[in-house]
Amino acid sequence: MHVNNKDIYKKYIQKLSEISGIEIKSFTSLLEAIDIRHNYFHKNGCRIADHGIKFFHIQKYTDREIEKITAKALSKQELTETEISKFKSAFLYEVARLNHKRGWVQQFHIGAFRNTNTRLYNQLGPDIGCDSIGDSTQGEHMVKFLDRLDQSNELTKTILYNINPRDNELFATMIGNFQNGSSPGKLQFGPGWWFLDQIDGMTKQLNTISNMGLLSRFIGMTTDSRSFLSFPRHEYFRRILCNLIGIDVENGEIPADMDLLGRIVENICYNNAVNYFEI
Repeated sequence: MHVNNKDIYKKYIQKLSEISGIEIKSFTSLLEAIDIRHNYFHKNGCRIADHGIKFFHIQKYTDREIEKITAKALSKQELTETEISKFKSAFLYEVARLNHKRGWVQQFHIGAFRNTNTRLYNQLGPDIGCDSIGDSTQGEHMVKFLDRLDQSNELTKTILYNINPRDNELFATMIGNFQNGSSPGKLQFGPGWWFLDQIDGMTKQLNTISNMGLLSRFIGMTTDSRSFLSFPRHEYFRRILCNLIGIDVENGEIPADMDLLGRIVENICYNNAVNYFEI
């Protein structure tokens, strides 16, 4: 799998430096530049961050180490796997603190194997469909990352999306560890994503929330797609949700109270998201 993205990263650093007005020559100045851009987007109405990661990096590090690693990267020296992991640990943690600082909702789409075919990557570039469900172990890394933020009261509203269906129960129970009453459903187990964005994946995700948490606080279907044709997935989701509730009523597992159930469906499909994202 391809690993050499030095030219791309150099281009990004140069662009970030230009638009932020900050000469990026250290980890501290890198964070300063990102803070400036984060504030720019905040002033222009942005309230949601989305982070795509294979898994949470939780390597222990010191500020001195991160500055040395950043200097090494900026001078285009090869980094070790440990150095890369330490940098990612520090970087994502600091960005999460910025999300809390400005009251943003942060989303983590976790676990994909991306750009796995080197031949096609070299021919056509990234994001051409050579991605798959990853099998990385998620629990220990995730809990340490969230707990570190929670200890300093810097854990903002957070949505966790899994791509591997084996992790449904893990994610659904993980969010319960860090609810604190400051906001209803502060941590959310996100709806079926990518390979799970279909009837079987959505059904299992909804049933897992019902079994492990509180379905009535769920924010419902989300999408980061810019395609008009992606909007039918919301109707698809609503039909699946109503079908599941209808089956429970027919089985005598929940009361046939149409007013109560109607409010729950309306909240999951609209009101919960409006309140959660403060739209």
